[in-house]
Amino acid sequence: MNHAVSRALRVVQEGPLALVVDGGRFGVRHLGVTQGGAADWISFYWANWLLGNAADAAALEIVIGGGLTLEAEQDATLALAGADLGARLDDSPLAPGATFRIAAGQRLTFSQPRQGLRAYLAVPGGFDVPEVLGSRSATAREQLGGHLGDGSALRNGNRLEWSGQQAPERRLPFDPAKGITLVGRQLALVPGSQIGHFTGVSLYRAFNAPWRIDDRADRMGVRLRGPELHCRLGSMISEGIPLGAVQVPPDGQPIVLLNDRQTIGGYPRLGALTPLSTACLAQCLPGEEVRLVATSSEQALARHRSCLNELHRNG
Repeated sequence: MNHAVSRALRVVQEGPLALVVDGGRFGVRHLGVTQGGAADWISFYWANWLLGNAADAAALEIVIGGGLTLEAEQDATLALAGADLGARLDDSPLAPGATFRIAAGQRLTFSQPRQGLRAYLAVPGGFDVPEVLGSRSATAREQLGGHLGDGSALRNGNRLEWSGQQAPERRLPFDPAKGITLVGRQLALVPGSQIGHFTGVSLYRAFNAPWRIDDRADRMGVRLRGPELHCRLGSMISEGIPLGAVQVPPDGQPIVLLNDRQTIGGYPRLGALTPLSTACLAQCLPGEEVRLVATSSEQALARHRSCLNELHRNG
């Protein structure tokens, strides 16, 4: 009888934020539990695709890099996609968008962003971590999921194990440096039911002025800095918040809510970014400039279906 061989990476040096993620946690928002999952779901998909994994296999989301160092305990083939965080395999540069061999004792190190903000490291079959409420994704605020089941980020001495079988390696069907979520900063937004309560001047500014990514950005949301927006709507009853919702608090500076957002909120909303634009935003560094572009729900759905079809054609 053939038994799967377990392999592992050991954390030699922790980084600012490295989390185990998968496709997300769904069907539990009525319990106050958010979706979590890979912030750039497209790069996450391609990292798994490179190894022939299931599309939602648990992988590692690495933000900024910041010296994160992992050491292989056994020989293995891994895959890296998404941002270029200055990865090195021992002393050799390692570009994202490909598989690579790592030998026992070799170290994989991430330094700082060169392009994009989030990289995804996949292993054959996905990491073997506990499933909590239908997902392996770490959500720090709710202390759910991840490599220890408590939502925590990687820390020195932690081990990440997997036992999946190696599949034939693949090559990305596009230039990794021109990945769909790493280029272009036009963010498509589907207007919401409260958009009519914003002043005409505010709406003009919202869609015609540039916005800069604020330093206050994390997996819960990203603040945009730009012209002050005004809404005539007074108090609101809190309502459900979708991925990509663009809330406007009293200071007039929009907040785009991401994967680890709260499940309800009471600020007026311009609308919501499309899933593709949310993935693009997740790769934007503080200080980068973006623009909001209004789109209809029909256009957004057609674009999303086209993106999914492209992914499935290469699956």
